[in-house]
Formats: sequence, C-alpha cells, structure tokens
Amino acid sequence: MAFEPSTLTLRKNLKSAIISVLTFLVLIVGYIFYLAQDLPSLDQLENYDPDLVTRIYSADGEILDELFLEKRIFVDLDQIPNNMKNATIASEDRRFYNHWGIDSRSIVRAIVINIISLGYEQGFSSLTQQVARTLYDTIGFKKTIIRKIKEIITAIQIERTYTKDEILEMYLNNVHFGHGTYGVQAAAKRYFGKDAVQLTLGESAMLVGILPAPARYSPINHPERAHYKRNVVLRVMRDEKFITKDIYSEARVIEAENVSRDQVKGKAPYFTEYIRRTMEKEDDRLGVNIYRDGLKIYTTLDTRLQFIAEKALMDAIKRNQDKLNQRLFNDQEEFSKLAYLSIFSEDTVKMMMKGDSALYKDLRNKLLVQGAFVALDPGSGAILAMIGGRPDYHDQYNRAVQAKRQPGSVFKPIVYTTAIDNGYPVSKQLLNQPLVLRILNAAGEWEKWMPRNYDGTTSGLTTLREGIRRSINLVAVRVVKELVPATEVKSMAKRMGITTDIRAVDAIALGTSEVFLIDVVNAYSAFANKGVLSQPFGITKVEDRYGNIIKEYEPIREEVLREESAYIMTSMLQTVMDAGTGGSARWRHNFYHPAGGKTGTTQNWTDAWFVGFSKQMAAGVWIGVDDPVVSLGTSQDGSRAALPAWAKFMAAAHDTLRLKRQNFDRPDKVIDVGICSITKDLPTNLCEVESEIFIKDTEPTKVCKVHRRN
Repeated sequence: MAFEPSTLTLRKNLKSAIISVLTFLVLIVGYIFYLAQDLPSLDQLENYDPDLVTRIYSADGEILDELFLEKRIFVDLDQIPNNMKNATIASEDRRFYNHWGIDSRSIVRAIVINIISLGYEQGFSSLTQQVARTLYDTIGFKKTIIRKIKEIITAIQIERTYTKDEILEMYLNNVHFGHGTYGVQAAAKRYFGKDAVQLTLGESAMLVGILPAPARYSPINHPERAHYKRNVVLRVMRDEKFITKDIYSEARVIEAENVSRDQVKGKAPYFTEYIRRTMEKEDDRLGVNIYRDGLKIYTTLDTRLQFIAEKALMDAIKRNQDKLNQRLFNDQEEFSKLAYLSIFSEDTVKMMMKGDSALYKDLRNKLLVQGAFVALDPGSGAILAMIGGRPDYHDQYNRAVQAKRQPGSVFKPIVYTTAIDNGYPVSKQLLNQPLVLRILNAAGEWEKWMPRNYDGTTSGLTTLREGIRRSINLVAVRVVKELVPATEVKSMAKRMGITTDIRAVDAIALGTSEVFLIDVVNAYSAFANKGVLSQPFGITKVEDRYGNIIKEYEPIREEVLREESAYIMTSMLQTVMDAGTGGSARWRHNFYHPAGGKTGTTQNWTDAWFVGFSKQMAAGVWIGVDDPVVSLGTSQDGSRAALPAWAKFMAAAHDTLRLKRQNFDRPDKVIDVGICSITKDLPTNLCEVESEIFIKDTEPTKVCKVHRRN
C-alpha cells in the first residue's frame, strides 16, 4: 500500500514533465513561427534577383560608365576559377559540400569558445548562412541569437531550394569585397583590372582574405595586411589539400599582387551624367531602376570623336588660361580683386592657376577658364560628342546643356534666317550706320543704347550676305528694325530649337538673351539638314539584363524652315567660312570640307563661341569663365578663343570617319542670277557683274540705274 502513493506521484510528475516539455516545444515552435513571419518567402527564395550594374555603351561598343548602388556584375560559376572557389571554401566553410545549411561542428566549437570567453568571440556561419544574410535584409546584421536563428531557418530553406554549386555561385556574386564592389567579377575589375576568369591563385587568395573585414584588409589602403591575409588563405588551402606544398611555396614567394590603386574613371563623364539624368526621368515610365536592374543603355556617342573633342577643347582651354593668367599676373590691381589674397598668398594663387597645386573651389570658379563642346548628326540629332567642362576638373555642372550664356553673334544667323524665310534676298541692302535704340536695363528701366560694330567702323549700304560675312552689328540690328520685328525673330528661334526665354527686343539681333550651347548647335544643324530640325538625343535603345529590348529611340524630326531658306542661309555661312570671320579654319587649321559657321563674342570678351557644320556633322564650342564678370581678355573673340578647337575637331573627325567632301544639295527653286556688283540690280552692259543665288521669284526685277546702257 505504501507503493501506491509513490506511483501516483511519479505518474503526476511524469505528466507534468510531459506537459512542460510539450509547452516548451510549442513555445519554441511558436517563436520560430513568429520569427519566420519576417523571413523571405519561398517565392522570394526561388526567384533570386540580385541588384546588378547598369552599363552605358557608346555607339562603337565601348563601356562609357556604370550605374549602381552596389557594384555587382553577375558571372556564372564556370567563369570563376577553381582557385577562387577553393580558396573561398577553405577559408569560409570547409565542410560546405557536406552539411545541409548549417555546420554542427562549427556550431559546437563556437559555443564552447563563446562560453569560455563569456562573450561573442566566435561565429559559426556557413556559406549558406552568409548567403541568407547577404541576400535578405530582413534577417539583419547585428550579432544576436535572433539573427542566428533567422539565418539558420533561411539557410535550411535555401539548401532545399538550390544546389550547392548554385549557392556558391550566389555567394561569390554577392559578397562584399570593399570599395563599393560586390561579387568576384566587380572585385577582379576593381583591384586587378581583369575579369574573374583571369584571376591567378595569389589574386584569388587576396580577394578571399578581404572578406572577413573589407575595410581592414583593403589591398589599396592596407597592402601589408592584405598581403598577410593572402598568405593565411594560401596556407589554409594547402592544409585542406586544395593546393600542393610546392604550389603554396611558389605562390607565397610572390611579394605583392599588382593592385590597381585608382578607380577606373568612366569615359565622357559629362555625357554619361546627361544620360543618367535622362534615364532617371524614364524610370517610372519604363518600369525600371537604372541603379538596380542591370540594364544595358546604348548611346549615340562615338568614343573616337569624343577623344578628338576633348583634346581640341583642352588645348583651347589651356591656351586661354595662359592668356588669362598672364593678364592677371601683369595687372596687380585686377589680380588683387579676383584672387582671394586674403585667403591665400599671391604666390600660392599663382601656383594654383598655373596648375602646380590643387585649386581652391571658389578660386577655381572665379579664375578657371572653362569650355563646352557638342557635336551632332544633323540628319538624326544623335549626339556624337559632348563635353560640359574642363576634363581635368570634372564636376556635375554640364555647361553644354545647363549653362545659359549670351551667344553674341552666333545668334545672328537666326536673325538673318527670319528675314530670308520672309522673302528678303541675300542682296538686300541696309545701311551700316549708327542708330539709337531703347532697351531695358538691369533695373527694368528704359534707356537709350547705341550699338556699334566690333571694329568701330561704319560704311554705306551693305548686303545681308556681307553683313553676316563681316559680322556687322549695325546691319544685324537694322534687320530687326527694318525687315523683321523682334517678335518674329523670337518665334523663329523657338521653331529652331532654342529652349531658353528669348527677349523680343531690338538687341535680340546681337545675341543678348542667354542660350544653351546644345540648342544653338541644333539650330545650325537645321541648315545642314535642309530645314529639318532633329531633336538631340543620346540613347538609341535600352535592354534588360537578359538582352530583351525595353525601348528603342527613334529620331524626332520637324521641318522648321523651307528647304530653300536653309540652303540660302547655308550659303551665307559658307561665305563666313571661306572669306569671313571663320576663315582661319581653312588657312590655319586645314579644314576644307564644304561647311558653314559663325563666330560669337560677347561684351568685354566674356564669352567666345564658334558654331558650324558640314553636311555630315554640326558642332559648337563655347569658351569662358563661370563667373561672367571675368573677361577672357582683350581681343579674345570667337575666332581666336573658340574657333581653333572647332576647326581642329572638324578636320580630325572627318578624317577619322573618312567622310568625303560633300556639297550641300541645292533645291530646284534656288537659282543663280547675275547682278550689278554695286546696286545689286539686274546689270546693264556697263555693270561689273557678280553672281548671286536667289529663291525663285525673289530675284531683282529692276535694272541698274547707276550704270547706263550704251
């Protein structure tokens, strides 16, 4: 009888224990279920989709730049050398091919070490756990037991979803190697300038040595530490029998790997920034993310032409900088006003301006000569080359498309075009004499203004052709005063692609309203393209990471001028090139293709321009200082400061592309007529006759009255 109470007690205790264990298990299962709510779903696991680098390509197949949040370039496992795979397994997870997501031996070892140390000294993450932590941010990165549980659960799911080789591939394409690089391909490019498949044993070991602490073991910032870790990895590979003792000894003897310290800069940075901004506007409409989706963006830019443009522009900038420096250094009063001598000594400022030391930002903005360049295909509007500032001081400000500057005389062709398109012939004569205009000053008040010619001279009646050939200001102003009002010129400017706000005042004739360089080049391209304006564009197509075309871009064209008007204006601008202010392009720079162009200079020589075109290409150059108060210097006009860069580019570009000399196509309605060289009327037998072109029905009908017939 004494046994029965003990038995009952035992049964009760056993029941309580079972209930407690079951309760504990339920709680554990419940807690795990709770944690699992924040873990990646099966669908997420099965649809592995890492962020990839978007690449921008030139028209001739060169990679111009890459866009990314995390620089990652995916490569298949068979493109990763065995040494890299083996180094990773030896160093990070020796039992990778023998466990099911977690390594029980590593866990036991880590627990013992952590208990002994009374802290978190030893981790126990398998490669699969690291993949889980890397790919799925809901797991977190803090060293906590909760994170470990999440890692283990996700790792087991990953192992059930993917093969070991697929997991290794995912790991090597996503692990962080420092300096913004993710994945072995990006790391190989960054540190060694090669593809992953080309990595040597030593390079592979060095990359794996980075993984525990990318900042600490950076081969760029800490080469000695990186070298030490490389040797540690090599030793582990030897111990795990991935390499022989002889191979280990040979690899270890190499004192240092050839590491690239400088980040490879993208080509055509102003153009690629222009493309980036364009694509950002397209993101939502196309349903893409340019920083994550691994797109391929194909552009219109030709790297050969870009190189030619950069050299030509930089030569011009340096030449103008030298002249600016010489002027300021010789003018103590002007120099002291501009040089921030309260911050730097005079000698320091001069060193900075000569390029002997880094330029202080504010000083750079005040005294650094800048430039911009654009080349377009007149037929399509494709951007062939673009430079938005000095190549040696690249910034985010693209002066080719963002800087509003007064164009000076490069605006005159739009004024003359308005007159030509309204039926006035090139032989129309206007007085090259002073006149007084009323203009609005900076305070918004009307005041009298008397324009003058660049050289200060005047003369009598002057034809439109002669007016633009010699860039006579007074003739251009009289075109607005006597032939076509400023409102019509403004309307024409808008039709021809000028997007800035042009003020409809008489001074419009002299280019006083600010414009973008790309707009002016585009307007000129309409002359070369028979009056058809093609909207400038830089992207031809966009592909997703799998090569599927998301969007193709076609030229957008609009007829803005009569073909006859475009040809007449082209002829007038050819006169500028052949016998006018643009003549040095011929006799000094050896550019002999049929072409038209125009110089431009603003008041006080603040801005220097040259814009011109052949049948196959239109291009424009601007030279100046960001601060419009600073002058390039007396006589540094468009022909001296800007034209050389344009002419050098056009000559080299046409030679590089092997473009033949092509004349502009004359419309049927443009006719040759002999006229009196003095009166521009139909000649008598006593007149000195010259040939001029006219749009049919605009030719002279009156006979010269100065030279009487015999």
